[in-house]
Amino acid sequence: MSVSIDISGLAPERIHVVPSPLSELGMSLHALSEPGHHPGLQGWVTAVSTRLDPCLADRLCEADFLWRTTFSDVFAPFAGLPGQGELPGATLAEELDQLDKLSDEQFVDAALEFTCQSTYTEPDRKLLSDPAVQRRALDLAAARGPHQVRFTKRLLEDPPVVRAWFRTLMEDCDEAFFADTWARVHHQLAADARHKTELLRRKGLAEALKAISGAVSLDESGQVITVDKMSDGRTTTGSGGLTIVPTSLGWPHLWVLHRRGWQASITYPISAPGLTSPPTVEQLTRRMSALAHPVRMRLCRHLARGAYTTSELADAHGMTAPEISRHLSVLKKADLITTRRRGRYVQHQLDISVVSRLGSDFIEGVLR
Repeated sequence: MSVSIDISGLAPERIHVVPSPLSELGMSLHALSEPGHHPGLQGWVTAVSTRLDPCLADRLCEADFLWRTTFSDVFAPFAGLPGQGELPGATLAEELDQLDKLSDEQFVDAALEFTCQSTYTEPDRKLLSDPAVQRRALDLAAARGPHQVRFTKRLLEDPPVVRAWFRTLMEDCDEAFFADTWARVHHQLAADARHKTELLRRKGLAEALKAISGAVSLDESGQVITVDKMSDGRTTTGSGGLTIVPTSLGWPHLWVLHRRGWQASITYPISAPGLTSPPTVEQLTRRMSALAHPVRMRLCRHLARGAYTTSELADAHGMTAPEISRHLSVLKKADLITTRRRGRYVQHQLDISVVSRLGSDFIEGVLR
């Protein structure tokens, strides 16, 4: 599973690493609504939540599906502008102006991307003119809750009014808490963007992507970027560009904008002290599958306590040495055990550090 971006013919000068105030505001709203996803932001979440005006908090609840369970493309309006070559604005006001330039159809389509059923691959949904498509949107909204139904009805009936309401909401968030947050983080984001840009210039795209995240890679031909995620998707830069946006509030999320007709974009969390390189989805699947077998679970009980030879494990479990070897091979391919030779004996032991990270690796993998 992965999201791929075909960059065939993309010139280096059309690749940009740029911070985005509106994207960071979206990330901050997500962190406020899902603090469990962001344990490192507990202090910030508590500080903002305790001083948030109750009226503003209620208004945020009306549209929280735009940032709670997904990350709506309304927070990346530059990608939807004609030409697919625009960059995020330097200020929140500039990006809200970009948002105003999207057509009503674009805004509504992006705003109603709040279910687990992706509509990225559905061409020309015609949300504002096709009654059947509108009924489906309302049905999907009903499964998410009554306030989403109300918001969807308002949006389908009068997009300009809802768009003005949303812009005012973002401006009020900026006044209430985000201006202070942006003043604190934007220098760090700008510095990281400069570093990645210099890396791109001096060492090429493959090295720059590797520095962005271990989950992002460029194939040997230099034509396809692959983002390792528990989802499938694909897009192409075509005649447009590629925009890479750093975030300080987004970890562990690695977001790829691959909406049909929009500019391709990657939003990545900047490095933080103490974060290890996450395993790939394939590695994670292999490890969890390896541990799911009852025999291998019992083997791990021994291997967690010390190093044992194949013969010792065979005697302890009443199995043949070849049978034990096959199970050890599965565990080894999953990087769950280490092997060392002592004289003529080969000993195996569980890698406690890898196993102890499985829970957090799984959470990071599904949230990535």
